[in-house]
Amino acid sequence: MKIREIKEVLKANLLVGSDETLDQEIVYACGSDLMSDVLAFVKEQTVLLTGLTNPQVIRTAELLDVSAIVFVRGKMPTQDIVDMAIERDIVLLSTDYTLFEACGKLYQAGLRGRRK
Repeated sequence: MKIREIKEVLKANLLVGSDETLDQEIVYACGSDLMSDVLAFVKEQTVLLTGLTNPQVIRTAELLDVSAIVFVRGKMPTQDIVDMAIERDIVLLSTDYTLFEACGKLYQAGLRGRRK
């Protein structure tokens, strides 16, 4: 599934990204506010869904080569978080759906989580 499709499924606002980055292929999704869980279960070509808007989210995404982050519950990152994402070429989206709803919509659209 392309990031563009994720944006449409979640009715998300694009905060950081371009037409080129929206065409990146995503294979897995991970929904978590615990970055330790993200570190344990995430691989590349993953979209991370979270309610956290702190620098640790960007650093974790960079470390794991996560292509996109979706902030749930309408959360909006501060400018320093946006700047970090731009520097690291990480797509940022924001949706009004809760974490549970957003994960469910992506699952229903065919995106799955990574199995160990």
